[in-house]
Amino acid sequence: MMAMSIPYELNGRSNQKQRTRDALVAAARDLVAQGHTPTVEAAAEAAAISRTTAYRYFPNQRALLGAAHPQTAMTSLLPDDPPDDVGERLDLVVTAYTEMMLATEAQLRTMLRLSLEPDADGADLPLRQGRVIGWLEDALEPLRDRLPQTEIHRLAVAIRSATGIEAMAWLTDVAGLSREDAVELMHWSAHAMLQAATRR
Repeated sequence: MMAMSIPYELNGRSNQKQRTRDALVAAARDLVAQGHTPTVEAAAEAAAISRTTAYRYFPNQRALLGAAHPQTAMTSLLPDDPPDDVGERLDLVVTAYTEMMLATEAQLRTMLRLSLEPDADGADLPLRQGRVIGWLEDALEPLRDRLPQTEIHRLAVAIRSATGIEAMAWLTDVAGLSREDAVELMHWSAHAMLQAATRR
């Protein structure tokens, strides 16, 4: 039977190794927030950790930046007692998501750039994990008695395309909108798509 590979930080002295990994991730996040795209060497220097040690945790820049992206294990962005109205639920999720996006915009733009590189396989990039689509499908749950799952998924994908970092970058960098106006337009787009889907 083939032996499973164990991450370096889990192989002996795990607490100390986890602290070292956390320090590298924190340093990378700080550098990204300052507008840089940190290399493993830069993160190691900022965290006062040797390059050799840093490479044991992150063999390349892509692995480091993937870890530096804010990880969200949440399966829902709705409050504990969400409303039944699908429009209200959608508004809550889009609000929570856009606030999260604005708070981590520098990191998200870095992930977007990486995902567009010609040689990017993208399998481990947070942008390609589909978390937001799941959050949107959760918001659209009341539609299950009116629409098939395929249509709900299609609607969630459409809303995601108009509310993510890709849309934010275009609306602010190309269309010249303020971030406040961009977020308002994202809400408008989400509700327009919901209305179109329910009319059908």
